Amino acid sequence: MEQGRAMAPAGEPTFAERAYRDIRDRLIMLEIPPGAPVNEDLLAQSIGFGRTPVREALKRLQYERLVVAYPRRGTFATEVNITDLAHISEVRRQLEPTAAACAAERATAADRAVLGELLRRLEREATVGQAGDALMRLDLQVHRAIYAATHNPYLEDTLVRYDNLATRIWCLFVDRLPGMAGHVVEHGPLLRAVVDGDRDRAAELAAGHVSGFERAIRKAI
Repeated sequence: MEQGRAMAPAGEPTFAERAYRDIRDRLIMLEIPPGAPVNEDLLAQSIGFGRTPVREALKRLQYERLVVAYPRRGTFATEVNITDLAHISEVRRQLEPTAAACAAERATAADRAVLGELLRRLEREATVGQAGDALMRLDLQVHRAIYAATHNPYLEDTLVRYDNLATRIWCLFVDRLPGMAGHVVEHGPLLRAVVDGDRDRAAELAAGHVSGFERAIRKAI
């Protein structure tokens, strides 16, 4: 039986889900550069799964605008188009404050424990400092934890998609953004507001974060 069709143990992500997460994050972090061909065989070898889960993952990633497939040409990582920034920000300005408010209101004790640990990591980052790649991954973790705490799978899925696209833009211009660490660390007050259940403060901070991100990118262009 091809490994991709094997059943994962109960409660664990399927091979297709694991392949999807791995390839998705490679695309987000530009480890697979924009416009680069996506070779199913090479990906399957590097991930350690068969071609079936990789093929399934690429279908999902095409829907999420991270890859594009052309007949008789193959599959490619989508280009990072700076003109998309306005469209992405338009969606995030509406939904990020909603998500932050919902998370503050609905987060379970387990959610608040996760968010509290991320807050402590951010506080350590403010004094120690990390490499750019580690900062980017920490930023993704913070956003995804807040979205998960909304307990609204439709809102979570939508915002994960748009945050992924925004992060690709950020990665493209990271060398021109010397204040990246500050941008990530400023999540601290937002996390505190969510943990404390202050929905209005959380929404306000989330809105400011999205606007600040867009201004920083436009200044770097």
